[in-house]
Amino acid sequence: MQAQAITKSQAAAPYKVGNFDKGALRGDVSKQWISRPADQRFLSLGELKDAMAEKRDTSHEYRVDTRKIEFIAPEPKRLEDTHALTVGLPDGTEIAPNHWSFGQLCNLAQAPSSYLRRLPSQIVADALSYGMRYSRDSDEIKAYASGDSLLAATGPDYGRIFDCEVVEAVMQIAGNGIGDMRWKVPGVLDWQTMLYNPDAPVTIDSTTLYASDRDVFIFLVDDRNPIEVGKLPSGDPDLIFRGFYVTNSEVGSGSLRLAAFYLRGVCMNRNLWGVENFQELTMRHSKYAPARFIEESRPALASFANGSTKSLVEAVAAAKSTKLASDQDEALAFLQARSISRKRALLILEQGEREEQRPVRSAWDFAQALTANARSEPNTDSRIEIETVAKKILDKVA
Repeated sequence: MQAQAITKSQAAAPYKVGNFDKGALRGDVSKQWISRPADQRFLSLGELKDAMAEKRDTSHEYRVDTRKIEFIAPEPKRLEDTHALTVGLPDGTEIAPNHWSFGQLCNLAQAPSSYLRRLPSQIVADALSYGMRYSRDSDEIKAYASGDSLLAATGPDYGRIFDCEVVEAVMQIAGNGIGDMRWKVPGVLDWQTMLYNPDAPVTIDSTTLYASDRDVFIFLVDDRNPIEVGKLPSGDPDLIFRGFYVTNSEVGSGSLRLAAFYLRGVCMNRNLWGVENFQELTMRHSKYAPARFIEESRPALASFANGSTKSLVEAVAAAKSTKLASDQDEALAFLQARSISRKRALLILEQGEREEQRPVRSAWDFAQALTANARSEPNTDSRIEIETVAKKILDKVA
């Protein structure tokens, strides 16, 4: 039966999901969900944007000559004085590094941060001053500060993409991210009934909108518009929907990353089940990163958000109808021609037939069999190699 889009009216109520073994289990979002305290969780994109905009609007960037920067520690008269350190800028401003920017300063001065953190600040000030003057090849650093706090210290060619701008780009296609537009904080999968409820309320516990003084992370789905790509063992539709996450750090703790994929369900602890066609765009904060964000990332995000379900439906149908082997010998030869050993090829064909309940013959069958085998591979490099073969097969017929 040909794949088809499910109408919004059909998806308004909780719908049954399954076939999680057909895709990958990803914990990217769950790691965020586990690690974020309450003050890093937001209930809407508007609330998140306001917080990020305030940070941007109250911050300032300085280009500082490394020979003119000072590291100042007070005369030690009490124990607290041995932990006090400020950075003196050429205009007379003194700002205190936070944990993150201190590590960046140590890196720029080619000094071991873990060791310096254990020393009195008076010794640290001398070590960093020496490193900045005599160990750096560049004459400048770029300091990013808010009030009397140093948020980041980077090289002069660091291209800052503000967290606020990333949130604003997402809001263009998702509104507040809580259901006013297609893209929203995900619903919840009920493991007892295997029903996925796209309209579960957004709470502090369930939100997938996160930010700290170091980064921003947003995960949204289009779970009110699922797509049928086959059948569950029960005969119910095998439904899949689109999701993406974007993460950024304006202070340099990570690159801008945009990942887009299809998935079959999200549970309460925000594990992603049945993930397929995972694709990621990564952008380092290089000199031209802000311009590239506008030229590449924002259009890519909008394109994925506005894309028709037709491409996925047609790709699945094409993969299922494209015959790559007529019998077991041809199927074996097809895999061996892709640098897969005979022993592994036989195992892949066996796994594929067991899971799909039919011999592996079509492009879809091969991709599913390879993916199933990859899930059981403990070696990361080997697993990626197998998944890459599956992806190439689908790409050729898409």
